[in-house]
Amino acid sequence: MTPGRAVFAACSAALVGLVTACTAATGGAMGSGGAAPPPARGEPAAGDPRRSGYADMSAATQAMQRDDAANPAWLWVEDGRQRFAAQCARCHEVARMAGVAARHPAWDERAQRPFTLGQRIADCHERRNGGAPMLPEDDGRLALEMFVALQSRGRPIAPPADARLAPWRERGRALFVQRVGQLDLSCAQCHDAHAGRRLAGSLIPQGHPTGYPIYRLEWQGVGSLQRRLRGCLVGVRAEPLAPDGDDATALELHLVSRAAGMPLETPAVRP
Repeated sequence: MTPGRAVFAACSAALVGLVTACTAATGGAMGSGGAAPPPARGEPAAGDPRRSGYADMSAATQAMQRDDAANPAWLWVEDGRQRFAAQCARCHEVARMAGVAARHPAWDERAQRPFTLGQRIADCHERRNGGAPMLPEDDGRLALEMFVALQSRGRPIAPPADARLAPWRERGRALFVQRVGQLDLSCAQCHDAHAGRRLAGSLIPQGHPTGYPIYRLEWQGVGSLQRRLRGCLVGVRAEPLAPDGDDATALELHLVSRAAGMPLETPAVRP
């Protein structure tokens, strides 16, 4: 066996071990059904014209997402499991996390504004655990968010029917259709009007946030939905939205509402 293949085999074996340990260490209760929820394929209901980014990927990348032992995001899942056990389990049961990710962003009574799942985790970590602030792309925050989101894998995205979210959702919709940047483009122009076409050789997806936090091969790591939004804005030469800012949260709320009913795929993989 060549050195490169030996390293690959060792890494693959280690990842398989992490997946096994991650399930065993929670007593086989990764999700509400007594085992890790099966990988979601991003397939909406029959007749639904919406497409997850999963449907537009190569067969090899789809296979990577479907196979937990080959999905590199499981390194973050295992980190999140350990952090949850150490920091969160005294207040929260893993089984009760099922469905939580599918219902965010959601209104926070104390802050009087919507919180994304990542913001909720960071707020809880800082206020209840006395931890240091968790920045949006902090590995610990992403790991916890991914572990919690895994408990909702396969469940339909279900944004809350809360009247207090309505103005935030409308603000996000306005941002989605607003033309910005030196290229004078809007999110809607790419992901609604031209979805399925190609831009510089890459297929334009519909832009549904069905798998965040997500592992992108381009990043060689995990990132939040807001990181992806900042990347899009930089691509059209516009000013990126402030991380965890009101505009970023509002836009995320609109995108989640736009994807309502589609299955959650976390931990998803994208090119």
